[in-house]
Amino acid sequence: MDFKSAKELLALCQQEQCPISEIMRRRECVLGETARDTVDHRMERVLEIMRDSATQPIKHPTQSMGGLIGGEAKKVSAHASRGKMICGDVLGKAIIYAIAVLEVNASMGLIVAAPTAGSAGVVPGVLLALQDCYKISDNRLLDALFNTGAVGYLAMRNATVAGAVGGCQAEIGVAAAMAASAATELMGGTPEQCLDAASTVLMNMLGLVCDPVGGLVEYPCQNRNASGVANALVAAELSLSGVRQLIPFDEMLETMYTVGRRIPIELRETALGGCAITPSACERCGQCH
Repeated sequence: MDFKSAKELLALCQQEQCPISEIMRRRECVLGETARDTVDHRMERVLEIMRDSATQPIKHPTQSMGGLIGGEAKKVSAHASRGKMICGDVLGKAIIYAIAVLEVNASMGLIVAAPTAGSAGVVPGVLLALQDCYKISDNRLLDALFNTGAVGYLAMRNATVAGAVGGCQAEIGVAAAMAASAATELMGGTPEQCLDAASTVLMNMLGLVCDPVGGLVEYPCQNRNASGVANALVAAELSLSGVRQLIPFDEMLETMYTVGRRIPIELRETALGGCAITPSACERCGQCH
């Protein structure tokens, strides 16, 4: 059940007549010589951690270690409760959950790197929002997580998920690609549509730099997790509508990696360029804990 590319993954889906999530689940069982129940139990723990990290800061905000973020999820949640959310229910909830996870991460709480700590809010943000709005069961959410795992695995195998190597397009971009693919499967999309959605995300986020203020995974990382869920939902919507992606996921992944390696070192997680060197950011860094 192993696959090295999106093309091979789609071939397996066609051969076995099953979705991406099931191929990934079988791969984990076969290669890990692990029973299906055990694999599912591990993913249940992943979902539990994701849900906790996405909801706790809404009621109990926590200041980040660097002091740059803290309390944003509660503010956006309160804004939504007053009926002033212009994004709609799904995107609104996804934003809240995504930025909440970054608050937990930045305060040294427990999160699931999906695929990295700095992009950990995108996948739970999208999936938990869809669950809330469409009454999706936890079992189906577990399937979606296996789908995200397949996309993340391809990115790690064939490109990178590290901001220091490929910029933020490799972190938030891949996280959003994972979320878009999973959302597409959750809402009834085919494996081809899932990977079309993932490819669209990478195309739309191509060239995004990594420029953390003070070198901390706090700002603008939190805001970019919110933008990541928006990109994921847009890509899923397009794909589910029948809009095809001209460039296959394998090619877009290679393109993202090539572009990432060409991004100047100052814009690859070093805090030597971009947002990190603006006067306001530098002034605030002098006040970091």
